[in-house]
Amino acid sequence: MHQASALCNIDNQLFNPPKILNCSLTLDTILSWVSGATPEQKLNLASSTQILTSIPEQLTPHNITHAAKITNVLLSDQQTAQTKDIAVLAVATVSQLLSAHHEKYSSVDQAAISQLTQTLQKLSLREEPNPLLVQPNMAVHSLKGKMPIKQVQLTYFKGLNDTFSPDRIQLHTTDDKISKDRVDFQMNIILGKDFAEDVGFVLYDNDLFFKSKSFQPSLDTKRRVISANVHENSEIEQVRFAVTPSADSTLSINDYACVFWSYEKQDWITDGCTKTESPSGHLVCKCERQKNANFAILMAYDINYQYSEALHWISISGCAMSVVGLCITALYQILTRKSRGSTPTLLVVNICISMMVFYLLFIFGINNPVQHVNVTKMSVQNIVPESDYHKYRDQGPCTAFTALLQFFLLATFTWNTLYGLNVFLLFKNSVSGTPSWFPKVSMAVGWGLPAVIVGISLGSTYRVDEPLGYRQEEFCWLASMDHRQKFSIKKPMFWGFVLPLLLMLISSTAILLHFSYNICRTNPNLNRSRKTPLKKKILSSFSLAVMLGLSWVSGYILLITQEKNLRLILSVVFCLLSTTQGIQIFILFALRPFLNSNPAILNSLRAPEIGFHKKSFSLRKYKMSESKETYKSTYDDSA
Repeated sequence: MHQASALCNIDNQLFNPPKILNCSLTLDTILSWVSGATPEQKLNLASSTQILTSIPEQLTPHNITHAAKITNVLLSDQQTAQTKDIAVLAVATVSQLLSAHHEKYSSVDQAAISQLTQTLQKLSLREEPNPLLVQPNMAVHSLKGKMPIKQVQLTYFKGLNDTFSPDRIQLHTTDDKISKDRVDFQMNIILGKDFAEDVGFVLYDNDLFFKSKSFQPSLDTKRRVISANVHENSEIEQVRFAVTPSADSTLSINDYACVFWSYEKQDWITDGCTKTESPSGHLVCKCERQKNANFAILMAYDINYQYSEALHWISISGCAMSVVGLCITALYQILTRKSRGSTPTLLVVNICISMMVFYLLFIFGINNPVQHVNVTKMSVQNIVPESDYHKYRDQGPCTAFTALLQFFLLATFTWNTLYGLNVFLLFKNSVSGTPSWFPKVSMAVGWGLPAVIVGISLGSTYRVDEPLGYRQEEFCWLASMDHRQKFSIKKPMFWGFVLPLLLMLISSTAILLHFSYNICRTNPNLNRSRKTPLKKKILSSFSLAVMLGLSWVSGYILLITQEKNLRLILSVVFCLLSTTQGIQIFILFALRPFLNSNPAILNSLRAPEIGFHKKSFSLRKYKMSESKETYKSTYDDSA
């Protein structure tokens, strides 16, 4: 915890003497003392409050509520000689409260916050400590009425950072034609008549003190609030204000609303405010006869999606050949089922069907046919948007394709895992084979488990008004990113696909290791002629790995890899392995068994190759016989 603070004196560019925190003080004790404290004690309490709130990340809703109440009491004191110093410390405290996390404000006492904002409005019209108080997240400014004026213009200029600074805030009594490229936001107050009185402004860097019930933001966008204030006997004819939209390249403005805060309704309202077009790209608002109000522009954004391009011909070719290979494999397995039994055939055929449908859906349905290009024309109606993120209703077949892709890919890996489980049971029950109940259970699990996962994913995340809770916009697949474009475990991509698939791959890897260990270990009871060659053992393990879909492990490695070149290599490897998995299954489970069962065809393919190898072998033997003495001599020398 911070134990002291010192304010910088703008006049001499030096720090004032530091204020030391009394470590026995808490915000609770300060609140109980502040009302009856002497002016000097209030100055010390104001300093202690500022120090206690100097780490906004650690503030709780209780802390924020108490600090707001303390600050409100401190700023209400107009009689003491220390008023200016107290106001500086109090405004610094308010600025720190505006740095707290927005979720903390859901439990803050809104009555205390509302009272504080009204006190800040009165502060902007006081003789002291104005004309200017500036902190990183808020500023209080005023124009003292020493001569009759008709209007006041407040301009805040752009800078290198987003925090308020005194040199970027200017007040004018005429409508100065300032270059719009330099302006961040601007407010013009047209007065009802010429008068020589004060006009005050309060600037908030965000809207945390104005928690709306009708406007619920979901993006990390900033909404500045500007308060325009005059004395009770004065009149404001019109308030005109303009804001430069966010320059974030990932967002674009869809619409906006001109609003002010209603203390009665505790919400933003649009009464008397209208929108006007600006050729310079600024968002311009006009509000008639609104006095002592907090104004803002509520913007709704579109995300600038980067829609996926059409599939490359290599991906289409790989998937198409896989579809043909899987179709032939399924037919071959059905036609030759008597030679191996019904259970393996059932498993392989279902793997082929689910994978074949997935490839077809991927080719024809992965790209989103409905694309929201951001050429939206803003509405002339001034209506408060529901959120700062403009939501489109579900259109087109993209959600259906996403659900089918999720179902059939999960089904493929479920059947892969069941195939591995069948192999495991065969090893365990080498005499009796797999249990009689296994085929029926396999059918229920193979198609039922993916259906349950897809149903839960759709039911918990999909809404017609908000389809992107379930799927992505750029292409038809499960949603995976939050609004910060970071992978989120709350999205269905994680718990509706990545997690179930990871569990299946772990079990399949364990089965493969068990299988490889059992076929590779030597049985002392077998003679040399009955032992399985190493080449055949490796091929058997590789065939099982292909059928279990373990090439997708490279996809998980890709997810956790940060190195750029390695990611590129893994992307290429994963793309090749995943798009050609159907071809691999065709070669290992249809073509190879067919050739092995037809030796005549196999021998005719091997005949030229066998003759070449015999000739090569004879040549090598002749050369070795010539150099026999040389090899022997070399070996003896090395020994």
